[in-house]
Amino acid sequence: MQPYKSISVTAHQHSEGMNIMQKVALSLVALGFLAQLVYWLTFSSSQAGLWMWSSLAAITIGSLLYTSDLYKDTLPGIKNNGVWMTSISSRGMWAWMLGVFLTGFYVLLYWYPHLLGQGRDGLANTGLVGLFDPLSMMLKGKPASQWFVYGSLYTLAILLLGIKFIYKYRHSKYQVYRTISIMFFQTAIAFILPEILVGLNLPYNDFKNVWPLNYYFFFDWHITELIESGLFGYFVLFWGVFLFLVVTPVMTYFYGKRWYCSWVCGCGGLAETAGDPFRQLSDKSLKAWKIERWMIHGVLVFVTIMTAMVLYTRFTGNGSFLFLDSYQLSSWYGFFIGSAFSGVVGVGFYPLMGSRVWCRFGCPMAAYLGLLQKVNLTFKIGKKEHKLESKFRITTNGGQCISCGNCSTYCEMGIDVKSYAQRQEDILRSSCVGCGICSAVCPRGVLRLENL
Repeated sequence: MQPYKSISVTAHQHSEGMNIMQKVALSLVALGFLAQLVYWLTFSSSQAGLWMWSSLAAITIGSLLYTSDLYKDTLPGIKNNGVWMTSISSRGMWAWMLGVFLTGFYVLLYWYPHLLGQGRDGLANTGLVGLFDPLSMMLKGKPASQWFVYGSLYTLAILLLGIKFIYKYRHSKYQVYRTISIMFFQTAIAFILPEILVGLNLPYNDFKNVWPLNYYFFFDWHITELIESGLFGYFVLFWGVFLFLVVTPVMTYFYGKRWYCSWVCGCGGLAETAGDPFRQLSDKSLKAWKIERWMIHGVLVFVTIMTAMVLYTRFTGNGSFLFLDSYQLSSWYGFFIGSAFSGVVGVGFYPLMGSRVWCRFGCPMAAYLGLLQKVNLTFKIGKKEHKLESKFRITTNGGQCISCGNCSTYCEMGIDVKSYAQRQEDILRSSCVGCGICSAVCPRGVLRLENL
């Protein structure tokens, strides 16, 4: 009767909801965000340091306490019970409210930063932007901008929810290691280092950001800024080209998209940590797959044409070629893709469409990596035939599959993994980011990430 007893206890605990410690912890998180909201709405500009550090401390302590208490008495293993019974993770009322809030915040951030307190016409910052002035002054000796606020909150989310992710998937060393990698690259390489460079009067640069994801890398103003900064600028220019032409193809040949999309990229890092409760919401239909392929490769074509036009304009001085205008193209791409799609929709729609909306339907880097991941070329050198084939794939042991559907349900890229497993086929889809969650949630060990 012991199994029935443990099941009833689990069901009872689920119906009871949170315990006292979890309620206190979440109350601390709420108070931290409330403090930031009050400072923002009152457009205060005094005692920013006290307000900022107090709010961040409350959010951090509350989040860590909640995570610790949530998983402290649980055994390592899959922990997705009740995911379709909770409003926020099943497109219920709380999900729609969160989606509207995130979307609205991104709209303010991108196009109305003065409503967040961004100083205009030389005036000092106030509100939410002014709240982060002390941290900005500490890192680079300059007041914050809306992008610094965004980077701070973005990094905090990955750190705190990354710890929660590690606790949840602690049965898998792969998940633990890649989450630590994501947290390191976002905090050290994408946030702290670029801000320090600005403080040293050097060009802002995220060394892990690769064209075509970093779509403005070849823009005239960016190249000019790099050249004018001397040796460091030339190094950044060389590094960006080398990263795109050499590092990316080589790493993808051996490890697939996962080396970047699941271990390095900040977009993927937020999707894996903050977006983890929503991964089951991704559309697994064939129709969605067809839309995905047209959209993501369409964006890659768009950014390639735009970049070619921008470089053509720089070297010839001619702003247009045939019916294309480089300035108009770059403006359209920056607004529709760089801002609206990757930012507003990409994150704001987590609670409604899953955590990898941007990665799946819009990211040109994901499209580029996907093409490299599926490369399968046969060529001759002299009389000898050579085969160039990607080393990465997810192998299956279909004889062990019990068709539980966990792998397909929790694939954030919308891949019907179960159908591959049942046919005992290796999974080499260009959209697969190698996150390994399908393997982590499989109760039978059917799936394995391989480098053949």
